[in-house]
Amino acid sequence: MRTMTATEASRSFATLLDEAERGETIIITRAGRRIATVGPADLSNGSEVVALLASSAVDDGFATDVAAAREAVELTEPAWPAD
Repeated sequence: MRTMTATEASRSFATLLDEAERGETIIITRAGRRIATVGPADLSNGSEVVALLASSAVDDGFATDVAAAREAVELTEPAWPAD
């Protein structure tokens, strides 16, 4: 893991992304304070969460809350886009 300033990250963003793609994690600082971490993206598309929810029994209150949340949201894109 390495550290770079926000200015350095801005000036070499493509290189920063290349490093993250190779599995490296970079800490971005501003005025000596940590402000962000850039690293490899999680390869999951949510299938583990779906499987967990499908395999676990939930109490009635939770199930009602989830159903209400689903009804309140209108998705214009897939919930878990493919990589």
